[in-house]
Amino acid sequence: MSRIGKRPVALPSGVTVTKKGDSVEVKGPKGTLSERLPAEIGLELADGEATLTRPDESKRIRALHGLARALLQNMVTGVTEGFVKDLEVVGVGYRVEAAGKTLKLQLGFSHAVDLPVPEGLSVAVEENTKIKIQGADKRLVGQFASEVRGLRPPEPYKGKGIRYQDEQVRRKVGKAAVG
Repeated sequence: MSRIGKRPVALPSGVTVTKKGDSVEVKGPKGTLSERLPAEIGLELADGEATLTRPDESKRIRALHGLARALLQNMVTGVTEGFVKDLEVVGVGYRVEAAGKTLKLQLGFSHAVDLPVPEGLSVAVEENTKIKIQGADKRLVGQFASEVRGLRPPEPYKGKGIRYQDEQVRRKVGKAAVG
């Protein structure tokens, strides 16, 4: 039995949820998000709560039930509070600057890397080494943060690279000097 799927999703004031066919649209103060839910999963709206239902107890349907509930909860959280990913750039000469809808990164390559910021996201740079990615869509925020980190992942010997703010980089010992 899916324990996640059974819980109702609370809808704060200012948030409206509408079902159009097999997709759900959530509107709130931070924007509008829509997602296609599995066709087997039903949506019931009542008393400021959204409840998802399933037709049977097969393993596939139970998994989709929990997925659909998590997607709906993330959309509601996104349009009310939004999502944030913080990255830090560690390394001598590594710098970042936000220029309009482009993120300019100098990461020790022979050229600067220009990364376009996707629609619906905002990027702020502090102290030339801290990047804050904000948006209403959790998937989009996480994907863009992963793309930025993938340009220069942290390496284990000196710890240089781009890492998430709370990420612990496991350090390795270098070569031992022969004496």
